[in-house]
Amino acid sequence: MQTINRVFIMLVAAVVLLTLCMPVYASRIDDRIELSAKQSYLFKTYLQGDDIKIQSLDGAVTLTGMVSSEFNKTLAQEMVSGLPDVVSVDNRLDVKGAAPTVNSDEWLLDKVNATLLFHRSVGASIVEVDVKDSIVTLRGDTASRSQKELATEYAKDVEGVKDVINEMRVIKNWKKAQIRDENIDDASITAQVKMTLMYHRSTNALNTKVETDQGVVTLSGKASNTAEFDLVTELSMDVYGVKKVNNQMIIQ
Repeated sequence: MQTINRVFIMLVAAVVLLTLCMPVYASRIDDRIELSAKQSYLFKTYLQGDDIKIQSLDGAVTLTGMVSSEFNKTLAQEMVSGLPDVVSVDNRLDVKGAAPTVNSDEWLLDKVNATLLFHRSVGASIVEVDVKDSIVTLRGDTASRSQKELATEYAKDVEGVKDVINEMRVIKNWKKAQIRDENIDDASITAQVKMTLMYHRSTNALNTKVETDQGVVTLSGKASNTAEFDLVTELSMDVYGVKKVNNQMIIQ
């Protein structure tokens, strides 16, 4: 009988100890989530000018503050969603000014800039974008004809763009400082791939799940054909920080 009582007391003590430790453990996780978001590549590179407050409670993250565009609002959410131990994201960020009218030249300008932003092949160039009557004009300098052609291809793949005029100059032996891919964390890579697939007309209708582990991107979901499958792989591989793409999408 005494043995049973001792076992019971030990069990109760263990439960009490576990109960006391859980809030401390949860608090550490929340602190880590908030710190990881603030120190991420995307927050330091593209969101540093925005006023974003991050609060995590048991892995449920709330974003508040002010950002410069709808793109930045979505980018912040996608980045935080990819952090370990995040269970949900409540995006309450406000956007400065009025949002551009859908399919307007200003709206297309934002979309084209966003589409070109994360591509490694285009990132070696200086690209200036102008939109008039849904026709995109690209100017700037690039190191090769292939980079110039890719910029045209990517811009044409934005919903609403009627045509692309590429006036970029190919400068022999010209190089622009590259972003060091090894400095990009997994959550930022995941967000970049998601945003890239979202902004390309050829892939935005696909429900593609993206996960990243040490720079290796794993894709899952459904593709209608081999061409879609290959395009998702190609676009993902061209994102900063991606070392390898493991495409597990099912072709239907």
